[in-house]
Amino acid sequence: MIKYVRLLGKVRIHPLFWLVAGIAILTGYFWELSILFMIVFIHELGHAAAALFFSWKIKRILILPFGGACEVDEHGNRPIFEELIIVAAGPLQHIWLAAGAVLLEMAGLITMESLLLFHKFNLMIFLFNLLPVWPLDGGKFLYLLLSARNPFLRALKKTLISSVIILSVIHLALIIAAPFNLHIWIILLYLYLILWLEWKQVRYVFMRFLLERYYGKQLGIKRLEVIEARGNDFIYQAMEKFQRDCKHLIHVDNDLSMDENEMLHVYFAKKQVNARLKEIVSSD
Repeated sequence: MIKYVRLLGKVRIHPLFWLVAGIAILTGYFWELSILFMIVFIHELGHAAAALFFSWKIKRILILPFGGACEVDEHGNRPIFEELIIVAAGPLQHIWLAAGAVLLEMAGLITMESLLLFHKFNLMIFLFNLLPVWPLDGGKFLYLLLSARNPFLRALKKTLISSVIILSVIHLALIIAAPFNLHIWIILLYLYLILWLEWKQVRYVFMRFLLERYYGKQLGIKRLEVIEARGNDFIYQAMEKFQRDCKHLIHVDNDLSMDENEMLHVYFAKKQVNARLKEIVSSD
């Protein structure tokens, strides 16, 4: 129990949140902001508690002006099932929050007006987070679904590309439905910015995934996956086919073979980053 209480020490408030809080006080919307803050805070604590249960390394729980993020120091080598539970733990908090608000109103601790406002915000955040757009929970569900059938790098790229397409469709619909809603524009621009930054970091994220495997920290290996490759392929082309929850055996020209540990050793320890597979296999 104590370790879960210590999660509160991981909470960080973004400076812009205090600016928004100040504006809310001046404009008479502090109560509405307080409700939003509580819902987002509990949502992110749900993610963090599930991550802690599986002994994930939690960096911080960041509260933003229009959302939050539970940041972990893991790089794609944990079991997909674990990550699925961690992602789902956030949206699941909205169920008991809705029930708890009803009980508070029945006990006379909050007014019906406050209850309706709470339900409105709770449902809004719940549905928004389920949009299949990275880095929202719906986008992470999409990524995990793709990761079950695709190599790590391809799943990540497909998720980001799909997110841009879906966000653009939503954007066009909102331009028609609510063209002058400033809050929506700010959130959309923020998501576009995140997706752009994530795309720029794709190779870096992939390298962290490989490094973690190289140092033997991958967990939950379920099966052996055979990768068919040609001798003229570069080493990084074979590694781009690495999947989560798998250990890999690389067949070269349907004849010689090597396992992924040998390949990672050549790439990171021997620094033969531009080597072709036929050179590595023949030298072994």
